[in-house]
Amino acid sequence: MDAVLRFSPALSDWVLHNLRQGCAPANVIKAMRAQDMPPEAARTIVDAFVFALRTGSPVPVDSVTVAPLYQYEPPRLPPGTSICTTDRLVRVAARAAQPAMAVLDDVFDARECEELIALARPRLAPSTTVDPLSGRDLVGEQRSSLGMFFRLRENAFIARLDQRVSELMNLPVENGEGLQVLCYPAGAQSMPHFDFLVPSNAANKASLARSGQRVSTLVSYLNEVEEGGETIFPECGWSVPPRRGSAVYFEYCNSLGQVDHASLHAGGPVLHGEKWVATKWMRQRRFVAAGEASDG
Repeated sequence: MDAVLRFSPALSDWVLHNLRQGCAPANVIKAMRAQDMPPEAARTIVDAFVFALRTGSPVPVDSVTVAPLYQYEPPRLPPGTSICTTDRLVRVAARAAQPAMAVLDDVFDARECEELIALARPRLAPSTTVDPLSGRDLVGEQRSSLGMFFRLRENAFIARLDQRVSELMNLPVENGEGLQVLCYPAGAQSMPHFDFLVPSNAANKASLARSGQRVSTLVSYLNEVEEGGETIFPECGWSVPPRRGSAVYFEYCNSLGQVDHASLHAGGPVLHGEKWVATKWMRQRRFVAAGEASDG
């Protein structure tokens, strides 16, 4: 059962002011502890504010709900040092348990990477993020890349990749959103964010009702980056450098519907060259796009 931690509106204003001024969350927690606040209470309060600011959710006023700790389950990713799909042997270079993560080699070969880039390049547009309040797509500072989406099984080539990725992620092809290709030119990056959906707007609520929560992500690197462009997981200290054909996989939603805040991640700035990635998100159920739902 969830517990409720109550505090004064004055503390709420103080925490919000300091975080918006750029104070590190750890320093805000330290200041609260110096005023004799119990460590876990200070961390819980600050974490709730950080989550609200990162996702556009309403900020707490005088209380936060203390949800049960995320329950880690056996990962969906198949076990072993390699994973055999219908058409490829993918090697597991590294694994982590909390959050459930893995670095995979040989997900795509060089020719497939080149073909994905060639098919995506003419369709690139400035990447958008969803405004958490309105649900509208916005071009902003959160992600300074160019991107596009392939439709699921759009052609024979994409269908083959969709099938392979589905076998790696151990969920049906139909649960996957269309493969997204992103290009990060020199200087581009993505700020820390979660891939799971927060029901803070009508668009997210409708998407969750149609297809369930996102449960896992596979970010595949399509080219060699001269410098920078790592995928960074600040909560657990992982940094995965981009290497053509390799990928980073991570999970963040369990069978109870809980989401794992330790899956917070970012794309470090590309210092030299450019970075191309292909991303697959998997849902709890068959993915139904907004247009498909309205057509039905």
